[in-house]
Amino acid sequence: MNMYPDPNMNYADITPEEMGFLHQATEGLNENQKRYFYTVYNSKRKNSQEILLFTLLGFVGCAGIQRFILGQIGMGILYILSCGLCFIGTIVDLIKNKSLTLEYNKNMAYESHRMALMTP
Repeated sequence: MNMYPDPNMNYADITPEEMGFLHQATEGLNENQKRYFYTVYNSKRKNSQEILLFTLLGFVGCAGIQRFILGQIGMGILYILSCGLCFIGTIVDLIKNKSLTLEYNKNMAYESHRMALMTP
């Protein structure tokens, strides 16, 4: 097992859990597929600081922007219509912003992996 980080993984805010997940996702890929995987994943990956910022905007502007950015359209509409579920949902999202971002990034890694497997 290679303990050195992949040179394609150059994310400033990557957590050890995400790094381990990405290492596991690229384990069976050849070099060309890995490059393609990281290119696609990098374009889809979200930063937890950005999600935190959009969640904070829910207190002063429009609640639910973070849910739209994470691809949860239904929850985003619900947050808009209910003022962030009376701000309780927005507070919960402030606390869970890292786990929401990690869940989204894992889904994007699965999608990127499927796309990378189709490359020669």
